[in-house]
Amino acid sequence: MNNPGLQLDSLVKAIRRWGGELGFDQVGIADCDLEQAEQRLAEWLGRGFHGEMEWMGRHGSKRTRPAELVPGTISVIVVRMDYLRPEATPVESLLQRPDRACISRYALGRDYHKVLRQRLKRLAERIEHQIGPFGYRVFTDSAPVMEKPLAAKAGLGWIGKHTNLLNRHAGSWFFLGEIYTDLPLPADPPVSDHCGSCTRCIDVCPTRAIIAPYLLDARRCISYLTIEHSGAIPEQLRPLIGNRVYGCDDCQMVCPWNRYAKFSPIDDFKPRTDLDSGELVELFGWDEATFLSRTEGTAIRRIGHERWLRNLAVGLGNAPTTPAVVEALRARLDHPSALVREHVAWALSRHGEAA
Repeated sequence: MNNPGLQLDSLVKAIRRWGGELGFDQVGIADCDLEQAEQRLAEWLGRGFHGEMEWMGRHGSKRTRPAELVPGTISVIVVRMDYLRPEATPVESLLQRPDRACISRYALGRDYHKVLRQRLKRLAERIEHQIGPFGYRVFTDSAPVMEKPLAAKAGLGWIGKHTNLLNRHAGSWFFLGEIYTDLPLPADPPVSDHCGSCTRCIDVCPTRAIIAPYLLDARRCISYLTIEHSGAIPEQLRPLIGNRVYGCDDCQMVCPWNRYAKFSPIDDFKPRTDLDSGELVELFGWDEATFLSRTEGTAIRRIGHERWLRNLAVGLGNAPTTPAVVEALRARLDHPSALVREHVAWALSRHGEAA
């Protein structure tokens, strides 16, 4: 730092102000002590709850020791950005329309990785302009970073029984981002847990993935199964998925704290019409070129066309039997992908049709 006499408390106040100007709804500071989170992660990995997400353990202690990932890191600036738009169809409404595709609300607009990363870089540049060169690196769900434990340490909320971060004034419909820095910034105090005796998230989970308070078996989680999992979805879980074709918001939908959630003013998160409440039959008819075009710039694109069809086939298998549904499925019976064909055959059997 070029100014040894810089008052760090004043700098943190300025960082919060600049963060607000960039669209962040909250900015907090965390230290790098993640010992408890490291122990919990090791136990979780040891029980195999991460499924195919081998990257969760691939980087060893770099995930839980920020200075090993970015040498010199001693503080982490953590930001929160609300994403729920007023135009988005409520999840409750979509779940009552089994002919429609229910896509997790965070994925309806522009890819959040791009939105937050750009603004985090601008925040870091603003700091640099004020104090001179300093060491930093920005992250948004893009590297071995313990986002939720860091956010909890920074006072942005607490990790709820569904393992998402909760904020008393904003619920959980938000993204997180981080700036690892070598600045000795004063850390914010954490907030206490306010889940109390509530078990709504545990009770509502369609696949019973929340096997105990604060403990998630990702192998049963619909978000994992429809996004991270690359193979066949376990047959016994397919009927439980319903029309959720990309992610699942049920635990957020029922959380009492989300009555305090605020709509995002950021236009990048405006939902695309065909993704917000699209018809399963129509989306299943997209060829790969159409899929790539319609999902360009969104987080959905990363799963690829094959998994998109796999997920939609499950949704169609759970949809009401109609000639249009059966016809759509039959049109994919000879798809080049064995993965797609398997799920199409299963879906047809649900409608009493032979493959």
